[in-house]
Amino acid sequence: MLWLMTVSGVFSAAMVMIVLAPALQSFPPAEAIRSSHLDFYLRLPLDTPSSGSLNRFSFRKASTFRNAGQCGGGDSKYSGKFGVCDPNLVHVAITLDVEYLRGSVAAVNSILRNSQCPDSVFFHFLVSDTSLEDFVRSTFPQLKFKVYYFDPEIVRDLISTSVRQALEQPLNYARNYLAGLLESCVKKVIYLDSDLIVVDDIRKLWTTSLGEWTIGAPEYCHANFSKYFTARFWSDERLFGTFAGRKPCYFNTGVMVIDLVKWRASGYTEKIESWMKLQKSNRIYELGSLPPFLLVFAGNVATIEHRWNQHGLGGDSVRGSCRDLHPGPTSLLHWSGSGKPWLRLDSKQPCPLDSLWSPYDFVLAPFKQHVSPWGTPLLIKRRGLSEAWPFD
Repeated sequence: MLWLMTVSGVFSAAMVMIVLAPALQSFPPAEAIRSSHLDFYLRLPLDTPSSGSLNRFSFRKASTFRNAGQCGGGDSKYSGKFGVCDPNLVHVAITLDVEYLRGSVAAVNSILRNSQCPDSVFFHFLVSDTSLEDFVRSTFPQLKFKVYYFDPEIVRDLISTSVRQALEQPLNYARNYLAGLLESCVKKVIYLDSDLIVVDDIRKLWTTSLGEWTIGAPEYCHANFSKYFTARFWSDERLFGTFAGRKPCYFNTGVMVIDLVKWRASGYTEKIESWMKLQKSNRIYELGSLPPFLLVFAGNVATIEHRWNQHGLGGDSVRGSCRDLHPGPTSLLHWSGSGKPWLRLDSKQPCPLDSLWSPYDFVLAPFKQHVSPWGTPLLIKRRGLSEAWPFD
């Protein structure tokens, strides 16, 4: 039986690459990064508190990345000469912690490698350990970024128990406070989770119109929306009445475009906090930071194409099963759910799609698949997958 499972896994991985092959040929890699020197390796210091369980890994240093020809030179509109307040920058926010550091680095790497103008991307890193700033600076010497300290005590008393302990970590809630943490001159930001890769030009997502809405995200209106809240919630009209006049749909908060000007003006941080306080006393949902966003925004979200959040690739908490992609083009692959690609690759029990994450990994791990990276959208076809992927 073991040999049969092994053969099946190899066959599945081969089929994924066969299916991807036409897309790889149709969409050549972006020429946004050109190495001017050989990569060398970084090791997190063994005596620093931030190294934690990662002190056994060596991290590669990023190659030199440059804007492509159409971005112009030093005097171009993408030069970033005004610093963080440059209106031509693309702003991306990602959390950094030891547990998910490997995923965050891969996410940043994927954005840079597939962007036509990587030097126009500014990263905002939310941390609870400021020593990680030196690691980022060493790994990405040319990166435009700033580190923002998020005090866990801000939300510690607001967090309730969840179906997965990982969802209870304070840094998961830092996205609620972006409008106050980032400079007031930053009017819009893309928030991304740490367990994803971007395989398209991030500027395409950045230029998505939000219209009248404060946030934009791919919506999944065929999902069973009621399952995100408890029977107590649905039995109290004062609670479920919050959706009156709205057509609420599920959306994953791991990929959002946020209008910070509208957020600040409407005080959405305080509105999210009020639902979290109610949760502490009434238990109206079971998941972590997702339900408060649904309560505040569901039904009032600018719809973004599903290609920008092919999520659920981490599988579910019970079976740890491998997931496939929705049919159609793919610009972002998201390993939401309990399984993370770096853990499955290291354990030599990867899912077929984990091989698509591997080229962006910066760690010299015990197990590493070497697959050539690609550039813009992938076209992946499959059958029988429901639109509803309810993974936080």
